[in-house]
Amino acid sequence: MRESKPLDYFLLTVLALIWASAFFNIKIATYSYGPLTIAFLRIFFGAIPVILLCYFKKIKIEAFSKDWYWFATIGVINLVIPFFLIAYGVQKVQSNLAAILMASTPLTAAVLAHIFTKNEKINLIKSLGVLIGFSGIIFLFSDNILINENNFFSAFLILFGSCFYVVGGLLTLKISNKKNENVTSSILIWAAIFILPISLLLYNINPTNVFSFMQDLHFSHRLDSTLSLIYLGTVPTGIAWLIRFRILKNNGLVFQAQVAYLIPIFGIILGYIFLKELITPKVLIALLAVIIGIYLVKKSNNININTT
Repeated sequence: MRESKPLDYFLLTVLALIWASAFFNIKIATYSYGPLTIAFLRIFFGAIPVILLCYFKKIKIEAFSKDWYWFATIGVINLVIPFFLIAYGVQKVQSNLAAILMASTPLTAAVLAHIFTKNEKINLIKSLGVLIGFSGIIFLFSDNILINENNFFSAFLILFGSCFYVVGGLLTLKISNKKNENVTSSILIWAAIFILPISLLLYNINPTNVFSFMQDLHFSHRLDSTLSLIYLGTVPTGIAWLIRFRILKNNGLVFQAQVAYLIPIFGIILGYIFLKELITPKVLIALLAVIIGIYLVKKSNNININTT
């Protein structure tokens, strides 16, 4: 981990914009494809450009090397498990509550990083930064938030699923000495290996319905759905993971987790640009709180670096 540079904030912003754009494209993809098909093909299309990048840069992919268990574990924890938990959880939880639950990842990251890392200990400035950012998200989505007996378990699945993103980030730090492209491609390969049989099992594939499953995979569907699916794989999965690993390696887990605060805000901004949705003063206030929070978190990291 090093002191912050303007590029660090730029990459965090780009990552948030990319992941915010994923929500639009997931909705478009669902017009023609089922959720499990989207999940598998998103990982598949995400792996292709990263593997090609490794090929042209002559970077060895170590997915099946002696360190294979690291890549396999991260692929399951950081992609497969949270996908299923969150996918099922959001079915019974309102979007504003889901946004707040997902935005809890920086809080989880701060606690786990304090326990399991040497240079990301919690201090007053970092605590203020995380809490100010989280307060901005709660303020933004505070209207009609309701957890009751009907959606409590679903809300728990989302919260639990978001924790796996943090744990996956911690494990990724263990292999931060490896090249970015190698790590990203290896993790995506193992995620695809695990998610394919799970998808087949949940689709209840057997000789009598295999053709209906294959029909969902071919490309005779709506063009916009297919293009969105390809985009979901190449950009919010493949390219975004390359950016995420760079941020993790250079800036640490807590700073990277701040992207969870930016995603819902950029989602609203993209809604304004493409769908002419209204931007209210609440959005601007929340954005200011998130920016202050991110600045304080990074400032605390710089203090830790200078004192070690």
